[in-house]
Amino acid sequence: IGEGVKPFPPENAKEIVMSLQQPVVFCNMVSDWPALRWNAEYLSALLGGRIIQFRLGLKAVDLVPQFETRCSYVKATLEEFLAWSCGQPCLSGPFSCYEYSKYWAYADYKYIARVFEDKPEVFQDIRWSDFGFPGRSGRESTLWIGSEGANTPCHLDSYGCNLVLQVQGRKRWHLFPPGDTHFLYPTRIPYEESSVFSKVNIANPDLKRFPEFRNATARVVTLSPGQVLLVPRHWWHYVESIDPITVSINSWIELDADHEARVEEAITRMLVCAIKSAENPCEGDLWLNPTEVEATSHETNLQYLNKAVAAYFQCLKASVSEQAWSSS
Repeated sequence: IGEGVKPFPPENAKEIVMSLQQPVVFCNMVSDWPALRWNAEYLSALLGGRIIQFRLGLKAVDLVPQFETRCSYVKATLEEFLAWSCGQPCLSGPFSCYEYSKYWAYADYKYIARVFEDKPEVFQDIRWSDFGFPGRSGRESTLWIGSEGANTPCHLDSYGCNLVLQVQGRKRWHLFPPGDTHFLYPTRIPYEESSVFSKVNIANPDLKRFPEFRNATARVVTLSPGQVLLVPRHWWHYVESIDPITVSINSWIELDADHEARVEEAITRMLVCAIKSAENPCEGDLWLNPTEVEATSHETNLQYLNKAVAAYFQCLKASVSEQAWSSS
C-alpha cells in the first residue's frame, strides 16, 4: 500500500466492523487523525487546569476483582496527575495520600462532549468517518487516561460493538468470546447499566472458587499507539495499562440487536432497584456501580421498560415492512 493510502476504504471498514465476530486490530487507518497528538501533556494544556475525577486502585493483585465499588476517588487536574505519575512525592494535593508505588489512577469513562463542552472544535480531531460512520467524531467518543497498572474489571458491554483508538502508551486486552460466558461466572453486582461483570479476577484467578475458568480461552492483544481495536458485540474484556501513561479514545457503535438488549437491561434495572430498596440501606451502596447515580423508582423503571419494548417492536415492524417492500 502506498504512503498515506489506508488499507480499507470507509465502506469496507464499516462492513468489517458491523459483521466480524472476532476481535481485530486495524493498522494504518488513523495516521492523519489530529487525535494522535492527544497525549497526556497535550490534553493537560488543552484542559487548562480543569478538575476531573480519577479512580484509584491498588497495584497489588488480589484474588477478587477490583470493582469500582472497592476503589478510591480523587478530583484533580491532569497536571497534578502527571506530577504524581512521575513518582514525585506529593506532600500536598489530591494524590498526597496515595503512594505511586502502591496505587494506579484512572480517569475513565470521560465523555469528550462533556470534558470539552467549551471547545467543540476538538471533536473533529477524531474521525470515525474513516470507518464508515460519517458525522461520528469526538462528540460520540469517550476518553481514558491511566497510569501503569490502571485496569477495568473483566466485563461485557450489553450494547453495541466497540472501536478503541490507542493514542499514548500500550494497553493489554484480554478478550473472551461470548461462548465463554459460563466459564467467566457473570454477575450483575455491582450493577451498572450495559455492563455484565465477571466474578473472576482475570489477572489472578481463584480456581478453587471458579474452576470452570480453566475452560475459558483468552485472546490477548497488546494495543499500541495508532492502532484501533474492534471489540465485537458481547465479547468479554479485561483491560490493563502496561506503560507509565496511557491515553485511549473509544466509541460504541450502535447495533440493531441493541433494541432487544435495552428490554433486557430495563428488566434487570427494575429487579436490581427493587432488591436494593429491600436491602439494609448501609449495605446498599455495594449494589450499584459508581457510574450509576441512584436507584430509580419502580415507576421510572416501568416507564424505561415500556419505552425499550416500544422501540424494539418499532424496529421489528420496520424490518417486516422493509422485507415486504423488497419482496413485492
